[in-house]
Amino acid sequence: MTIIASLLRDAQLPASDSARLDAELLLAAALGKSRSYLRTWPERIVSSEAAQCFQGYLARRRSGEPVAYILGHQGFWTLELEVAPDTLIPRPDTEVLVETALALLPATPAQVLDLGTGTGAIALSLASERPAWQVTAVDRVEAAVALAERNRQRLDLSNVRVLASNWFAGLAGQRFELILSNPPYIPEHDPHLLRGDVRFEPSSALVAGADGLDDLRQIIAQAPQHLQAGGWLLLEHGYDQAPAVRELLARQGFVEVESRLDLGGHARVSLGRLPC
Repeated sequence: MTIIASLLRDAQLPASDSARLDAELLLAAALGKSRSYLRTWPERIVSSEAAQCFQGYLARRRSGEPVAYILGHQGFWTLELEVAPDTLIPRPDTEVLVETALALLPATPAQVLDLGTGTGAIALSLASERPAWQVTAVDRVEAAVALAERNRQRLDLSNVRVLASNWFAGLAGQRFELILSNPPYIPEHDPHLLRGDVRFEPSSALVAGADGLDDLRQIIAQAPQHLQAGGWLLLEHGYDQAPAVRELLARQGFVEVESRLDLGGHARVSLGRLPC
């Protein structure tokens, strides 16, 4: 006979700050219950089928596979999103983009563009908070476009359109009050690519040339052609890339250039405004 408390106690995962949380999330999924159920009923008996499922999940996690990919979903902002190995897993630090965008523009009608949308996390979060905004979400990866559209439909957000486009390639003649992106920004030889969850995430969504700035350079160079006068460009980047990104923005003619801090106190988002 196996009970919830013993399964959690005996779960063998690599020591980390999230090992207990990982085990609870995986067991709750195997049981089809919430994490609060585990704490409320620690002595409940677990069926052999659920215990076997849990052990399978643990084996996958021990191999390094991210919990979000094992479960197929991840929370972001106020939303629960479907995730898949075709896209990055949404991370809390990216919520700085959402917070900054919401503070920049009022809740009146506006055209907003999310470049490289992945799961749709940024676009859908903004659309859920600002029903008057019309949000365009683009990605060059067909599987990502399909995933973002599934999330859009499930959340029933009619003020979002999801399109296939390699950055601005499919948006000729269109202009926006706000453009934001969490593009690839890791240097191609960065040792972090060999560690942790990123080993399982698509390299095309992570790596951007020798210094990690290739895609950021392209977006900054092309954004003025797609921004309305006075429009904003917001970009997520690496923890040490803020000075370089601010310089690129200023060189391109953006004004009011600044950076915002993430949850760890690193300059994670830089922004600038196109002059009126």
